[in-house]
Amino acid sequence: MSQGKPGRLETLYRVSQALGSTLDLDVILNAVIDQVVGVTRAERGFLMLGDASPSLDFRVARGIDQKTIEAPEFEVSRGVIERVAETGKAVMTSDAQSEDWLAERTSVMSLKLRSIMCVPLLVQGRYIGLVYVDNRVQAGIFGTEDLDLLQAVANTAAVSIENARLHRAAIEQARLERELEVARQVQTSLMPLDSPKVPGFELAAIWRAAREVGGDFYDFIHRADGQWGIVIGDVTDKGVPAAFFMALARTTVRASLTGGGSPLAGLEQANRLISADSSSGMFVTLFYAGLDPGSSVLMCIGAGHTPPLHLRASENDVVMLNKGGLPLGIQEEGRFTEARVEMRKGDTLLLYTDGLVDAIDRRDDFYGWDRLKNVLRKSGGQGAAQIVESIERDVNAFTAGTPPFDDLTMVVVKRVE
Repeated sequence: MSQGKPGRLETLYRVSQALGSTLDLDVILNAVIDQVVGVTRAERGFLMLGDASPSLDFRVARGIDQKTIEAPEFEVSRGVIERVAETGKAVMTSDAQSEDWLAERTSVMSLKLRSIMCVPLLVQGRYIGLVYVDNRVQAGIFGTEDLDLLQAVANTAAVSIENARLHRAAIEQARLERELEVARQVQTSLMPLDSPKVPGFELAAIWRAAREVGGDFYDFIHRADGQWGIVIGDVTDKGVPAAFFMALARTTVRASLTGGGSPLAGLEQANRLISADSSSGMFVTLFYAGLDPGSSVLMCIGAGHTPPLHLRASENDVVMLNKGGLPLGIQEEGRFTEARVEMRKGDTLLLYTDGLVDAIDRRDDFYGWDRLKNVLRKSGGQGAAQIVESIERDVNAFTAGTPPFDDLTMVVVKRVE
């Protein structure tokens, strides 16, 4: 094909018009092949996207008859494609059957390929794929002007393809953000709206996900026997998978503890149910504190959770409780033990997830237990809500704007009478 400069400019203008009228990626890819086959008089055209030969994705493959080519990966010269993908430079052969470097390529010989042109799709020098055309009947039908024109068309096409891909990615990102916002709203709705009013005690809590959704949760469960079950849990994962598992765990624990049986039996039942559904390998650490309004003793059960801190007001001393047995979801027949914590007037029990002590500052230092204990001692004379605020304020000052690595949840139980 021999075109002068006006013919080439006219062709590129026509291609630009065809490709610039839409941001639909599939429409653009099909338009590219139709234009390429038309301007080069090729028998067949193929368009592949990807950054390397093994990962190239055949997106469009069509003949001059406008029919889709089936199994296109077996219809082209892999040698030509690999060279363009590796070098980022155009390749043309007038007769592939007589090219020494293609002589041992099975695809060339078995397909009886003759004239081939293959050019890279480049966006600001960055390789995003390639365009391949060939003719299995005639040798020598492509010349250097054809190759130059094909590369010019490919350059125009590459910009349109990249814009369409960015547009599609932006739409997908917006959709994901909307879905995550809905998921966050649903997850937030699973947390108690308010802390219960329990005679002789104050309760306060905070829940903060490191991402849009998280794996931490807490709950206040009013049991059939009149006691309050205070629960904090932490799924051993982050993001959306942890959020799904958190919803399962929270619902299962609440249902298992609401009835009239003992909290110990309820947690063992919850563990069996969670273990049966935990095919993903995730599990949840948990701590339960049973609060009887008529008693000063909390009945506590740990399931591998970060050890709560007990501030004894009379001594201004902080004691770390035992984290208990295995997390829920590891062993179906797991067993747990009860421990009793006496809460005297002014005492505080702090339940929290490891996102608190594992918070890091700009030097990658951990917030840690020592700092947490000091803040708890200093704020122990305040109300439950103020203690939560004091700890949160200190953590924020420590991290100083460092993005949170993990979810952070706290529940404070303070005896005031």
